Amino acid sequence: MATNGLIARKSAFPALSSRQGRLVLAGLLGLILTGALALLAIGNRTSVTALSGSEAVSTALPKAPDNSPVPVVEPLVLDASHPDQARQLNAQIPFSTAPNPAARPFTFKGDAMALGRATDCLAAAMIYEAGDDAKGQRAVGQVVLNRLRHPAFPKTVCGVVFQGQERATGCQFTFTCDGAMARRPSTAAWDRARGNAARMLAGNVYAPVGYSTHYHTDWVMPYWSKSLDKVAAVDTHLFFRWEGWWGTPPAFARSLNIAAEPAIAKLAALSPVHADDGALAGTLPGSLIDDATAPALLGAADIGKRIGPGRLAAIEPGGTGFVMTLDPGGDPARYADAAARLCAGRAQCRLLAWTSDKATPRSFPVAETSLASMSFSYIRMKDGGIERTLYNCDEFRDVPRVNCMVRRTPSAPAPKLLADERGEASQIKLPAGARPVADMQRGELVPLKPGDAALFKAPLRADAQASAKP
Repeated sequence: MATNGLIARKSAFPALSSRQGRLVLAGLLGLILTGALALLAIGNRTSVTALSGSEAVSTALPKAPDNSPVPVVEPLVLDASHPDQARQLNAQIPFSTAPNPAARPFTFKGDAMALGRATDCLAAAMIYEAGDDAKGQRAVGQVVLNRLRHPAFPKTVCGVVFQGQERATGCQFTFTCDGAMARRPSTAAWDRARGNAARMLAGNVYAPVGYSTHYHTDWVMPYWSKSLDKVAAVDTHLFFRWEGWWGTPPAFARSLNIAAEPAIAKLAALSPVHADDGALAGTLPGSLIDDATAPALLGAADIGKRIGPGRLAAIEPGGTGFVMTLDPGGDPARYADAAARLCAGRAQCRLLAWTSDKATPRSFPVAETSLASMSFSYIRMKDGGIERTLYNCDEFRDVPRVNCMVRRTPSAPAPKLLADERGEASQIKLPAGARPVADMQRGELVPLKPGDAALFKAPLRADAQASAKP
């Protein structure tokens, strides 16, 4: 056993009297006790601060038996950007052969206001991440609750869901920072999501994902995928847990008492229990845009320059519209970063973007025929309370349906009438502005005489006349 050099080491201090020795010893014991209590307090704290709002945790959060540090939660960074390449790489990562036990039921303990806010936050994660799909919603909801009970994450439901929401990129759930919340789900779909959330907060468990704390679609390849245990697949989503002890059931708190959940301004438009704190002054609830930032001065010299995940291709006269060519593949949520940069500080703004450089228009107005191949669009009209972030779901099939563009089919030009074709081919040209004489005469219309009216009746066909004879 190592001694750390504390045994048989000659004292460097001069000899002390017995009384002085007792005082020194008492002081040292006090310092040791104080230090031990401080270390214990530090060890029981979470490593991530939740969003604003008081919280109370009734159970000390778990500590690894080998005193290994709490894992660090990293933002989404992709190793593979092309969907086909990502699917191949994801397929090469084997599923863990270790047991995948179902998570313990979680029952929310808190007052009615806290429960209402937690239900809304969990429902928002469910519907914006999985769409109006019950199985997908439950899988997402289980990951949120697993994170809530793990020491690496905030200790409120809303804190987990909206962690990093203040950043245009790097949020833990992309819908919280990519402008997706500007598009509201239908009342019926929102009610279904809240019902699923309420059941999970009352103890319902989605067993297939076990204690997963991470997931992603199979057409992206986050760099952390190979460092976690892949434990489940639900449709096109893959689910992961921490390796080692931090991914086992003892690493998750058995119960938590949450005294209060923070109000989320981005949910104020969907739920009154989140309206207390209100939205940021001058900003739409859930807005992707920072109104406190001065608009960027962009001109012809900026065409072709990189802005976030793509290159600027055209600027609308007046500077309120932009066309871009975006980098293809990867997580489409990152395209919102381009909109956030271009539209910052603009009360009215739109971004039309393509992932194909060949298909990208180079000027305004954009032809109707080009819209069918558009990959991403963003529009904002602050005064009208309108903000939309939409994706081409033929290209990005796993985007929640609430964020899908309307499918556009280019319409063929209307065929010309024969008379129009002959007129164009004719050598006779009417002078500009010429009108028939009848159109140039003024006067009131006079009713026709009974005898004259018969002159305007179409003659009957011969067979019709024959059938009309007695």
